[in-house]
Amino acid sequence: MTIARLIEGHAPEIVSCDASASVREAVAMLAERRIGALPVYRDGVIAGIFSERDVVYQLAAHGPAMLEKTVGEVMTAPAITVDPATDVMDALGLMTRRRIRHLPVVQSGAVQGFVSIGDLVKYRIDRIESEAEAMRSYIQSA
Repeated sequence: MTIARLIEGHAPEIVSCDASASVREAVAMLAERRIGALPVYRDGVIAGIFSERDVVYQLAAHGPAMLEKTVGEVMTAPAITVDPATDVMDALGLMTRRRIRHLPVVQSGAVQGFVSIGDLVKYRIDRIESEAEAMRSYIQSA
């Protein structure tokens, strides 16, 4: 299955922020929406990802003063992205290798979606459960 099929039917809204936003504003967005990361744009182009990990690392390094920095100063950049045609298992492998939890889905420079490792793991578990059920049905009918 491709990432395009996985995000098909998801809400089109992608919560994001601009690189010029303050970390305080971005943290408030993460908390309000109960999400772990935001794609970050600079001049209309994806420039990076701002995540809970960025908050923790910056807080450890700079203390509360980090809240006054801009997201562009603290985000993880450049953003690692996938194409909608990417196989879900390939995307999961990429996330595992790079130790990341969020991937923007980009086609022709435009963000089409934003997937988390939870989305991909859920797909994998659903697929395994479906295959197990098919195997049980096959064995019972034999």
